[in-house]
Amino acid sequence: MPHDELTVAVLGPGGVGGLLAALLSRAGHRVICLAGDTTAHTLRTTGLHVRSNRYGDFTAPVEADTELREPVDACLITVKQTTLDPALPRIPARVLGDALLVPFLNGVEHPAHLRSRYRPDQVAPAVIRVESTRVAPGEIAHTSPFAEIDLTGDPVPRHRLDALATAFTSAGLTTRVLDDEAAALWAKMSFLAPFALLTTRYALPLGDVRTRHRDELTALVAETAAVSRACGGPADPAEAMARFDAFPPGTKSSMQRDAEAGRPLELDAIGGALLRAAEQHGVPTPVAAKLVRELREAGH
Repeated sequence: MPHDELTVAVLGPGGVGGLLAALLSRAGHRVICLAGDTTAHTLRTTGLHVRSNRYGDFTAPVEADTELREPVDACLITVKQTTLDPALPRIPARVLGDALLVPFLNGVEHPAHLRSRYRPDQVAPAVIRVESTRVAPGEIAHTSPFAEIDLTGDPVPRHRLDALATAFTSAGLTTRVLDDEAAALWAKMSFLAPFALLTTRYALPLGDVRTRHRDELTALVAETAAVSRACGGPADPAEAMARFDAFPPGTKSSMQRDAEAGRPLELDAIGGALLRAAEQHGVPTPVAAKLVRELREAGH
């Protein structure tokens, strides 16, 4: 990525991908959104419309196609884990060239999966903290007062991560490059797993979970922290509980919103991955196992 202006593909221009695509386009980068026929046609015709208290309301022009047809500097993967494998044929390895492949996915197992299909030193996992929703094709509502990215990738040359981070920063996204991939992914997982599993299991926003099911939340946070520690990630249950207590009471997890809408859940990518890591390292996780079992028995 030798030039300031990048060509960036975005696989899955939904809530997160659409926001990133629009901000990068507005900052002067060339953006190619990869989606199905109907969405691609809409984006080519009308662009991406963003409503945001942080970034304002604006429309950004983007290119759009159903498949990547030329090399790019970076390809952002912003689909849900549940649709990852069906979506990957849209980015053929032979066309990708030397591009960085940047997955913004929940869980901790996807980097290894992507490195089995693409060149390992191209895969640069990212973590994003944002609330952003696709309300219709090409219509994005960014509702959080923040949009923060942690970019990592153990086998990726640091200068390549820095160049992409500069592009994100220039687009208005608070961005850090972190040296330890496992620590970055588990830092998010340590918060996400308790948040997603409990709000979805009880169909309650976070405020009700932390009051009506506080003992279970505390136990699950401790279990997740222990698994994170075993996997080389951060482990501070008290800090995690403080974060939960600081969130607005009406906050819902994306898994809970998917359940409410009848969409497939990322249960295996979050809860399943947590249990597999726990088993691998011999860490007991009875609360997590119970919640995952109950969600699966409920048809999720």
